[in-house]
Amino acid sequence: MSNTNDLTNRINQAYSTMSKGQKLLATYISDNYDKAVFLTAARLGEVVGVSESTVVRFASHLGYKGYPEFQKALEELVRNKLNSIQRMEVTYGRISQSEILTTVLQADAEKIKYTMDHIDEEAFEHAVNTILNAKTIYVVGIRSCAPLASFLSFYLNLMFDHVVQLHTNNSSELFEQMIRISDEDAIIGISFPRYSMRTLKAMEFANNRNAKVITLTDSVHSPMNLYSSCNLIASSDMASIVDSLVAPLSVINALIVALCMKKQGEVVNTLEELENIWNEYQVYESDEINYIDDSLKMRYASFGEQNDKL
Repeated sequence: MSNTNDLTNRINQAYSTMSKGQKLLATYISDNYDKAVFLTAARLGEVVGVSESTVVRFASHLGYKGYPEFQKALEELVRNKLNSIQRMEVTYGRISQSEILTTVLQADAEKIKYTMDHIDEEAFEHAVNTILNAKTIYVVGIRSCAPLASFLSFYLNLMFDHVVQLHTNNSSELFEQMIRISDEDAIIGISFPRYSMRTLKAMEFANNRNAKVITLTDSVHSPMNLYSSCNLIASSDMASIVDSLVAPLSVINALIVALCMKKQGEVVNTLEELENIWNEYQVYESDEINYIDDSLKMRYASFGEQNDKL
């Protein structure tokens, strides 16, 4: 498929040559794509009032090898067209209250498994080497992807001298922060449906400056890949109240570990220096709970109270 509107284009172009039953399918799918995406060929035929074989022929008529390939194209359409309210309606229609915990955790586990089975390991290695050789590393992730960008940037800062996490509310601020980006630099763009136009503009700007562009997104058909030379694909939830980003986070974890292994000596030295700084300035003593120390303090406090009573 050439783009995310490919299914719509195919339906429009082929509509005049369709049979009566196929036209019924085309109309239903155009009006109810958010519901059709979850239907089997048999169930879709039942809803529309045509046979299962008509549904299969409809997919073939549009140029797809079979119904599964057609359904993937339909998923691409849904990814980009469902708004937050529609996602909520679809989710409520799929999950009962008593099944929420199991259903969501199981779905997340399946996304990680799917990502593990399908990710391009050569692209992953290329991303590692590109980051290692970059003079400055830029990271951009906006809206729900901002926590992923922050997480990645935090650990990159422990390994590299020049890391810039782009923070912005508009495109002009993005370009101001990227004004010095060049062919010696790399940018990592993170975006999942619904895709951020600001992130896409950052990718375009970096590509025009001949910087190395790495994307972390959900599909080879993602618009994020238009300007990228290295695409990391991680499965994300297609229709949910909140975006499922567990698989992208796992890919980021793997990226961080791979970079640490490549820069093991430097990372150890940095962490040792940080430990000394943290100890000297009592960073963690006042900011985090030490369970062993607290248990000892409680024991000593209890012992002191007993002595006072005596």
